[in-house]
Amino acid sequence: MKKITRLSVLALGVAFGVLSTAVFADPPVQPFYAAVMKMAPEGKLGQVIKQEKIETSVKGAQAWRIAYISSDISGRKTISTGLVVAPLGQAPAGGRPVMTWAHGTTGAAQNCGPSQVIDPAVPLNEYFLVGGNSWTDYGIPAVEEFIKEGYVLAATDYQGLGSGGRHQYSVAATNGMDTLNAARAAGSMKETGANKKTIVYGWSQGGGAVIALAGMPDYIKQIGTAFDGVDIVGFVALAPQDISILAPAGKLDQAAADKYLQGSQKMFLDNVFNFTHATMYYWGTQAAFPNLKLSDLFTDEGVKVANDIYSNKCMHAASDTFNFNYGANYASLLKSAPSNTLAWAQAMLKGGVPVVKPIAPVQIYFGTKDTAVPPMMHKLYQDQVCKLGGNVGRMQLPGEQSHFTTPGSSKPFYLSWIKDRVVGKPLENACPKN
Repeated sequence: MKKITRLSVLALGVAFGVLSTAVFADPPVQPFYAAVMKMAPEGKLGQVIKQEKIETSVKGAQAWRIAYISSDISGRKTISTGLVVAPLGQAPAGGRPVMTWAHGTTGAAQNCGPSQVIDPAVPLNEYFLVGGNSWTDYGIPAVEEFIKEGYVLAATDYQGLGSGGRHQYSVAATNGMDTLNAARAAGSMKETGANKKTIVYGWSQGGGAVIALAGMPDYIKQIGTAFDGVDIVGFVALAPQDISILAPAGKLDQAAADKYLQGSQKMFLDNVFNFTHATMYYWGTQAAFPNLKLSDLFTDEGVKVANDIYSNKCMHAASDTFNFNYGANYASLLKSAPSNTLAWAQAMLKGGVPVVKPIAPVQIYFGTKDTAVPPMMHKLYQDQVCKLGGNVGRMQLPGEQSHFTTPGSSKPFYLSWIKDRVVGKPLENACPKN
């Protein structure tokens, strides 16, 4: 029997201070995902446990919805869903390189996976931009160009976005694992003709997943997967988020944890859109680390409202719901004095981007008008990993680019960068010279 959840809403209560409730079913999903949600996460990492052929308007391409085995930051096996798109016809001798795409924020409910929209195997289509035709971002950037180049594309939904379980929103390490295992899944499918050479690219939440994966050599190199020996030759991160980079240097004690949590909240509570991102991140972090409690950070009302909203609504509807019901008082759902902050800060660090030398070159693209992911985040990342011997470039895009124009405006630059990495062209170290 389908579980029923309760969503608290302020109807006339905005004026009279009365909280009314309404009953809603869990968000509906298509039969493919409903079947996947009943499956157990058993098998090798990257193993495809369900697939179906779908139509794509990309010329010369074929596409599938897939469900595959992944895992999370706590070492638990999970299931993720997503897309695989490959050129038609026989693969050339040596096979086809793989592009694995990590998408930006879509939400946390089961129906927020980009592969669930009608005709999902298309170029990136953004909700905010003129010409966007959906309530969410979906599609794969430069899919047409990459198909012409003869590449295979994988595009994860991340765990919890159509595969059961709670989505670990912006837990970059978990999201990075899903992105890698999508590449393994695509490589394991005989229909794709894939080889081991792989490029990882992503935007925003997905950009964080990209740079997190760049610092996870042991996870990448492990054997016994559905497609061992993935050879990652480059990482492309478009406006990557990384909350963990803001953590204080040195030992994380109670005072430092309090300051870290307060600082991250202050950065993202300036408007209801950023508030939704931040509180969904707390919700996703608690899903990754069950020793944490939402009641550490949220009021009693906040816990209930966050659970109801994030388990039922995607990003933009969630933000609108907070705005409609709470107006400028959305921050009242958070405790003024959070508790257990040391455990939260430790979890945020563990699930974030590792400060480790990347296993391959990283190229970051960003706009100066990005207010969703402050460029300071990836500047700090570059500074830290370059000191470890990494090769990390950052390119400020021409003009006044926002967070949402970054994917389109960066495409002419990353297409050539990726092609050079695939053919093995030498790359000078892009770290700033002191």
